[in-house]
Amino acid sequence: MDLTNVVKVARQEVGYSESKGNLTKYGEWFGLNGVPWCGIFVSWCYAMGGVPLPSIGFKRGFAGCQTAVDYFKAHNMIVKTPTVGDIVFFDWQGDGRYDHTGIYLKNNDNDTFTTIEGNTSVINQSNGGCVMFRNRHYKNCIFVHIS
Repeated sequence: MDLTNVVKVARQEVGYSESKGNLTKYGEWFGLNGVPWCGIFVSWCYAMGGVPLPSIGFKRGFAGCQTAVDYFKAHNMIVKTPTVGDIVFFDWQGDGRYDHTGIYLKNNDNDTFTTIEGNTSVINQSNGGCVMFRNRHYKNCIFVHIS
Protein backbone atom coordinates (compact mmCIF):
# COMPACT_ATOMS: atom_id res chain seq x y z
CA MET A 1 0.00 0.00 0.00
CA ASP A 2 1.26 3.46 -0.86
CA LEU A 3 1.64 5.54 2.29
CA THR A 4 2.75 8.72 0.49
CA ASN A 5 -0.35 10.66 1.53
CA VAL A 6 0.04 9.57 5.17
CA VAL A 7 3.58 10.97 5.19
CA LYS A 8 2.44 14.14 3.43
CA VAL A 9 -0.23 14.72 6.07
CA ALA A 10 2.26 14.09 8.89
CA ARG A 11 4.83 16.49 7.39
CA GLN A 12 2.23 19.26 7.27
CA GLU A 13 1.69 18.88 11.02
CA VAL A 14 5.33 19.44 12.06
CA GLY A 15 5.38 22.42 14.41
CA TYR A 16 1.90 21.83 15.84
CA SER A 17 1.74 22.15 19.66
CA GLU A 18 -0.92 21.04 22.10
CA SER A 19 -2.91 23.32 24.36
CA LYS A 20 -2.35 22.92 28.08
CA GLY A 21 -3.43 19.52 29.38
CA ASN A 22 -2.72 17.43 26.25
CA LEU A 23 -5.56 19.10 24.33
CA THR A 24 -5.21 18.72 20.54
CA LYS A 25 -7.21 18.69 17.35
CA TYR A 26 -6.17 15.03 17.04
CA GLY A 27 -7.75 14.13 20.39
CA GLU A 28 -10.87 16.06 19.48
CA TRP A 29 -11.18 14.11 16.22
CA PHE A 30 -10.44 10.82 17.99
CA GLY A 31 -12.99 11.43 20.75
CA LEU A 32 -10.40 11.21 23.53
CA ASN A 33 -8.83 14.56 24.35
CA GLY A 34 -6.59 15.48 27.27
CA VAL A 35 -4.53 12.28 27.23
CA PRO A 36 -1.07 11.48 25.86
CA TRP A 37 -1.62 11.56 22.11
CA CYS A 38 1.25 10.01 20.14
CA GLY A 39 -0.89 7.06 19.01
CA ILE A 40 -3.86 9.30 18.36
CA PHE A 41 -1.62 11.44 16.13
CA VAL A 42 -0.51 8.40 14.12
CA SER A 43 -4.14 7.26 13.80
CA TRP A 44 -5.16 10.75 12.62
CA CYS A 45 -2.37 10.94 10.02
CA TYR A 46 -3.33 7.56 8.61
CA ALA A 47 -7.03 8.49 8.46
CA MET A 48 -6.38 11.90 6.89
CA GLY A 49 -3.98 10.24 4.44
CA GLY A 50 -6.73 7.91 3.24
CA VAL A 51 -5.52 4.79 5.07
CA PRO A 52 -7.67 4.53 8.20
CA LEU A 53 -6.35 2.11 10.79
CA PRO A 54 -8.54 -0.69 12.09
CA SER A 55 -10.27 -0.31 15.44
CA ILE A 56 -7.52 -1.06 17.93
CA GLY A 57 -9.28 -0.40 21.20
CA PHE A 58 -11.01 2.62 19.68
CA LYS A 59 -13.18 3.20 16.62
CA ARG A 60 -10.56 5.40 14.91
CA GLY A 61 -7.36 3.46 15.58
CA PHE A 62 -5.27 3.36 18.73
CA ALA A 63 -4.35 5.50 21.72
CA GLY A 64 -2.24 3.08 23.76
CA CYS A 65 1.07 1.90 22.33
CA GLN A 66 1.12 -1.49 24.05
CA THR A 67 -2.44 -2.29 22.95
CA ALA A 68 -1.47 -1.42 19.38
CA VAL A 69 1.72 -3.49 19.47
CA ASP A 70 -0.23 -6.49 20.79
CA TYR A 71 -2.78 -6.05 17.99
CA PHE A 72 -0.16 -5.72 15.24
CA LYS A 73 1.77 -8.74 16.54
CA ALA A 74 -1.41 -10.85 16.64
CA HIS A 75 -2.14 -9.85 13.03
CA ASN A 76 1.42 -10.54 11.79
CA MET A 77 2.01 -6.93 10.76
CA ILE A 78 5.46 -6.47 12.33
CA VAL A 79 8.23 -6.00 9.75
CA LYS A 80 12.01 -6.16 10.16
CA THR A 81 12.86 -3.62 7.48
CA PRO A 82 10.72 -0.47 7.62
CA THR A 83 9.64 1.55 4.63
CA VAL A 84 8.51 5.16 4.40
CA GLY A 85 5.21 5.65 6.22
CA ASP A 86 5.45 2.59 8.46
CA ILE A 87 4.52 2.92 12.12
CA VAL A 88 7.37 2.66 14.63
CA PHE A 89 7.01 1.84 18.32
CA PHE A 90 9.67 2.68 20.91
CA ASP A 91 10.50 0.74 24.07
CA TRP A 92 12.65 3.30 25.92
CA GLN A 93 13.53 1.03 28.86
CA GLY A 94 14.02 -2.16 26.83
CA ASP A 95 11.52 -3.92 29.08
CA GLY A 96 9.14 -5.17 26.39
CA ARG A 97 6.59 -2.43 27.07
CA TYR A 98 6.20 0.09 24.27
CA ASP A 99 6.09 3.72 25.36
CA HIS A 100 5.80 5.87 22.25
CA THR A 101 5.06 5.79 18.52
CA GLY A 102 5.64 7.72 15.33
CA ILE A 103 5.85 7.47 11.56
CA TYR A 104 9.04 6.21 9.90
CA LEU A 105 10.54 8.49 7.25
CA LYS A 106 14.02 7.34 6.33
CA ASN A 107 17.11 5.43 7.27
CA ASN A 108 20.04 7.67 8.22
CA ASP A 109 22.70 5.01 8.74
CA ASN A 110 22.98 1.55 10.28
CA ASP A 111 22.13 2.94 13.71
CA THR A 112 19.62 5.79 13.23
CA PHE A 113 16.51 6.79 11.32
CA THR A 114 14.19 9.81 11.02
CA THR A 115 10.54 9.94 12.11
CA ILE A 116 7.66 12.33 12.49
CA GLU A 117 6.14 12.02 15.96
CA GLY A 118 3.30 13.62 17.84
CA ASN A 119 3.51 14.51 21.53
CA THR A 120 7.28 14.65 21.74
CA SER A 121 10.02 17.18 22.48
CA VAL A 122 13.74 17.23 23.15
CA ILE A 123 12.90 17.38 26.87
CA ASN A 124 10.19 14.70 27.07
CA GLN A 125 10.38 11.91 24.46
CA SER A 126 6.87 10.52 25.03
CA ASN A 127 4.75 13.41 26.30
CA GLY A 128 6.38 16.59 25.02
CA GLY A 129 3.40 18.27 23.41
CA CYS A 130 4.73 18.91 19.88
CA VAL A 131 4.81 17.35 16.44
CA MET A 132 8.45 17.07 15.39
CA PHE A 133 10.95 15.39 13.15
CA ARG A 134 13.12 13.16 15.35
CA ASN A 135 16.26 11.14 14.77
CA ARG A 136 16.07 7.83 16.62
CA HIS A 137 18.12 4.71 17.18
CA TYR A 138 16.97 1.32 15.90
CA LYS A 139 17.58 -0.31 19.29
CA ASN A 140 14.37 -1.39 21.10
CA CYS A 141 12.04 -0.47 18.23
CA ILE A 142 9.54 -2.43 16.20
CA PHE A 143 7.98 -1.45 12.90
CA VAL A 144 4.51 -2.07 11.49
CA HIS A 145 3.54 -2.03 7.85
CA ILE A 146 -0.09 -1.41 6.96
CA SER A 147 -0.94 -3.17 3.70
